[in-house]
Amino acid sequence: MKNLKNNQSFQAKQKSQFSETLGTITYFLKRNPLAILGLVLLCIIIFCCVFAPQLTSFSPTSIAIREKLIAPNAEHLFGTDQLGRDIFARILYGGRNTLLIGLIVIAVSFSIGVSIGIFSGFIGGWVDNVLMRIVDALLSFPTLVLAITFTAVLGPSLRNAMIAVIFTMIPQFARISRGLAIGIRGLLYIEAAESIGVNTFRMLWKHILPNCLGPLFVQASLNFGSAILQTASLGFLGLGAQPPTPEWGVDVSAASQFLRESPWVALFPGGIILLSVLAFNLIGDSLADWNNPRARKGN
Repeated sequence: MKNLKNNQSFQAKQKSQFSETLGTITYFLKRNPLAILGLVLLCIIIFCCVFAPQLTSFSPTSIAIREKLIAPNAEHLFGTDQLGRDIFARILYGGRNTLLIGLIVIAVSFSIGVSIGIFSGFIGGWVDNVLMRIVDALLSFPTLVLAITFTAVLGPSLRNAMIAVIFTMIPQFARISRGLAIGIRGLLYIEAAESIGVNTFRMLWKHILPNCLGPLFVQASLNFGSAILQTASLGFLGLGAQPPTPEWGVDVSAASQFLRESPWVALFPGGIILLSVLAFNLIGDSLADWNNPRARKGN
């Protein structure tokens, strides 16, 4: 009987927490219409890329020279490129590569950068000095220039472009998380945990990291758009995905010479890059406002 009451109490507590979380999300969306716009754009793009085989019957790599540079029509919604390939199909399948790269880049750079940052900020001393000087050295270069350098060293390929973009993102997460860790390190509950002998790993994992996640998620959402843009830029320069792999930056680069007589060849891949980056930036800006107590109070 006692176990049944405990189980019912636990379920009621879970429902209460879920209702509170749902209410918070609803309130956030009502106060941030731009976040709704960003989410809608992002959901549409992801849906189209995931269900690409159901949305188009054309292959993204099938060449048909006789149908090259056909303007958008009922059969080819976005027209065809200089090799007769359906642009709509290439955008859908290319989005799979671009969005997957963005997800992997953010996940890896977030994990490594945040680990370095909170460890450096919490430990301090010579460890902090050495790690932050390396981070500062990487941050002194423009991100795209640094990505081009890494890709040129590793060789042009989609995998190497992804590794290069990861290296440009790690210092940003490290610097932000380090500043947050320094601010949290002096709080009373951290001193209390140290006084009872909590080890360093548990301190970082249970007490420092959870209190840093809000601003870091904002940075991650903004960096997702930047990762897509950098990957597309490397593809445009011929350092990312190699033909005939569908990828938005590669398609814009290959179509640039036909822009005057057949503008749709470059405008549609360029437009989807713009919409994707815009969606993530709208979400990131809304999250930044939500994490700002003054902005939230103003709402």
